[in-house]
Amino acid sequence: SSFDVAVVGAGIVGLAAARELIQRHPSLALAVLEKEQEPAHHQSGHNSGVIHSGIYYTPGSLKAKLCVQGAALCYKYCDQKGIPYKQCGKLIVAVEQDEIPRLKALYERGLQNNVPGLKLIGAKEIQEKEPFCRGLMALDSPYTGIVDYKQVAQSYARDFQEAGGTILTDFEVTNMEMAKESSPESEDGLKYPVIVRNKK
Repeated sequence: SSFDVAVVGAGIVGLAAARELIQRHPSLALAVLEKEQEPAHHQSGHNSGVIHSGIYYTPGSLKAKLCVQGAALCYKYCDQKGIPYKQCGKLIVAVEQDEIPRLKALYERGLQNNVPGLKLIGAKEIQEKEPFCRGLMALDSPYTGIVDYKQVAQSYARDFQEAGGTILTDFEVTNMEMAKESSPESEDGLKYPVIVRNKK
């Protein structure tokens, strides 16, 4: 088969990229190539599943901005698609006095990153939230959550296919090379075709 664009790897990153590409360029023929028999077979289906709120990254950095925006978009997408998640929150706990300044610094960093709902709580509130947890002070991050990212990836795959994309499983890419002759440049700016070969 011939495609304008082929994404190698049907993990959550490859599927998200392919989904975005087909939404932006619906006239292109797009494919995702996956060596396993199903999408999201490796790391995308075997991780902690945390929806990070964006506390830790340097204020003003692209990572901080994308993490906060990404969390909001993840919750929104899951709501739209009926994917279960739990916005369980997270406590970052100081158990020694010398940890309190670092905890407060994290709090300030989170505020600068526009992480919603952050607050510092004392020992009594810690036990109310987590009866088996002991600490002097904690940073309460209610926006942190958990989700099964394999389900999210599989939903991306469905979106991609419903938009006209093709997913080829059991298709391991073993070689890539530039074609000897380039086709005329398309309206989407594609100029140099690449030949992709698999094990079959």
